[in-house]
Amino acid sequence: MVKVLARSSSRIRQPLARAVCALCCVFGTLPAWSADGSSETNYTIWGTPGLITLPDAKLAPNGEAASTFGYMPGTTTVGLTFQFSDRITATFRYAGVDGAINPFQGQDTYYDRSFDFRYQVLDEGRYLPAVAVGLQDFAGTGLYSGEYVVATKTVAPGFSLTGGIGFGRLGSYNPLTTIGERPSRLIDEIGTGSFVFEGRGGTFNFNQWFRGDVAPFAGLSWDVNDKWRFVAEYSSDAFDAEEAAGFYKNRTPLNFSLTYDLGADSRVSLYSLNGDKFGVQATFSINPREPAMNTGIEEAPLPIRKRAPGESELLGWTELGDAVLPTIRENLKRQLDRDQLRIAGLEVSGREATLLLENPRYGSEPQAIGRAARAMASQLPYSIETIHIIPVSNGMGLSRITFQRSDLENLQFSTVEAIKERMVIEDTRGHMIAFDDDKYPSFDYGFSPYIQPGYFDVFQPLRADFGIRFRNTLRLSKNFKIGSSFTYRLAGDLAGSEPDFDGVVPPVRTLGPLYFEDPFGVESLALYYTAHPFKDIYVSGRVGYLENMYGGVSGEVLWKPVDSPLSLGIEVSRVRQRGFDRLFDFRDYEVTTGHVSAYYDFDNGYFAKLDVGQYLAGDKGATLLVQRTFDNGWAFGAFATLTDISAEDYGEGSFDKGIMFTMPLSFTLQEPKRTSYTEVVRPLQRNGGAKLSVNDRLYGGLADYHRPSLDQEYGRFWR
Repeated sequence: MVKVLARSSSRIRQPLARAVCALCCVFGTLPAWSADGSSETNYTIWGTPGLITLPDAKLAPNGEAASTFGYMPGTTTVGLTFQFSDRITATFRYAGVDGAINPFQGQDTYYDRSFDFRYQVLDEGRYLPAVAVGLQDFAGTGLYSGEYVVATKTVAPGFSLTGGIGFGRLGSYNPLTTIGERPSRLIDEIGTGSFVFEGRGGTFNFNQWFRGDVAPFAGLSWDVNDKWRFVAEYSSDAFDAEEAAGFYKNRTPLNFSLTYDLGADSRVSLYSLNGDKFGVQATFSINPREPAMNTGIEEAPLPIRKRAPGESELLGWTELGDAVLPTIRENLKRQLDRDQLRIAGLEVSGREATLLLENPRYGSEPQAIGRAARAMASQLPYSIETIHIIPVSNGMGLSRITFQRSDLENLQFSTVEAIKERMVIEDTRGHMIAFDDDKYPSFDYGFSPYIQPGYFDVFQPLRADFGIRFRNTLRLSKNFKIGSSFTYRLAGDLAGSEPDFDGVVPPVRTLGPLYFEDPFGVESLALYYTAHPFKDIYVSGRVGYLENMYGGVSGEVLWKPVDSPLSLGIEVSRVRQRGFDRLFDFRDYEVTTGHVSAYYDFDNGYFAKLDVGQYLAGDKGATLLVQRTFDNGWAFGAFATLTDISAEDYGEGSFDKGIMFTMPLSFTLQEPKRTSYTEVVRPLQRNGGAKLSVNDRLYGGLADYHRPSLDQEYGRFWR
């Protein structure tokens, strides 16, 4: 980048150096203050935890997700930040910048996508500051690329000091020294004063990290009261590219902001930037670990009647044989109906009973199991001591969960840990009972509104279609069903994007806009098969129109022990590209795609999945997904795919990557709902690394009723 040493002077260098040294001395001598003295996390204009344009070393609360919307003349930014763990912070940023910053693109607005990553090296202690190391725009075009080491110390309740050193963009103003050479992706055009953007973005620029000019920065944050916060910083960001483009002037390294807390986890900020611009920003945050209410508004479960001494030996009812079974079933059904749970099958004997349970209501699976266990303990004959619950979905038993009735009676007012220790989870193979005779065939259908967004079009950042979706399922038997989904667009502009007929890589996804020109379409129409033929082994198959763009045959085998965090699977599909009208014709392109997958469920909701195989364009490679799921159903994750397609052939973005989140409807309604909304946000959808999108993959439905997922949500068992 263009150096700005001409603007620096010893009069600035010397006081700054002394100030940094003073801050270091202060950090080493001040006591730590309680976190109770600080308010919500402050977010920069780039959407990251920090000061104004620069980071600090404060952590957002574990699990917090924040969205920021900022504007200053020449730049509009949207940031999504997630506190992935106690130490890891991740940010995705989308910026619309005055087109003069990249005149060779020929647009009024240049759109830039970038990712940030930060790791907390040291927590704040009595004498030591918090210390963090971070990468800014580490896989983008390089417009915001920089690295930093930063320290923050709370010196009084609500008052903290920050100091650090920056590289790249964060080392561009008044650098103190240089470490090695930093190859820049933004090359100043000699004689024009504008920057050339080299490359297509998306590649990890390892050779730039912590290299080049090094500049110090510092700042302070003061919570004036519980509503107002004042922040000031000395910035090491020279805004070289913006200044060269002619819409920004760096008159001073001093920036100031004033933030007002609106309540309900929302804040608005006003900025004074480099003595040249004013900016505004709105910040909205949410923490899935802290719901609006501690419990839901659903009705309380009925208590379990404790059997009197000797009642457990009463076997007289068994002499009535089949005559008493309808009454037992009706009594159990009545209580399960109260909780909107369904019986799919029931088998009772003198000492034990097995229930096939359908759960259409509770997003927390332990809550459904707890309600069903209460119903069985309350309504079954007194002699039945052993209770088996087998959750079922798609005609398949997911696990067998066993309780002793006396444990349920004695521990219903105890902790969930007490009953969890006595719960037994087994594979259903060899333990399944028959489904009810009238269970199949069955037919379900429903209408719902839908929204299908499209992100990051070069000419329009956000597009979307809105309409009505009709779904129906004809369940032929416990193993077979026919499922379909039809949509009718009422409004939208997804078809307005330009399709890309890539001549190097088969256009397996970039023709997407052509599939949304007609308002009506068949999303899917297929015959599905599921089975559990062996212990720990599950299989599924699909044939028909599998998704919007592809139809064919697909099969899956999954090894999934009920008590293991590790699972392995394989999926193979032979598919053909569908016609653009999304009806019943096909195009010429045909391919075999498939992957070998490894799933690992870590403690505390952390999950990773690795897929290795062949993608829709015939390219070979691997996809890594890392995700965090909270016990109330919220999930945040990120994925990346690398294949044997070169970055040059892949095109803009260099490789497939993105973020995803799942929001359960129950979180906002505060009542049980299994419905959730999942969205995948890709910086750019290209053809490399493209996967088939099909319904009812095996792992998700099984994992909910297996360990460790079941254990994670067990806190709602008695609710």
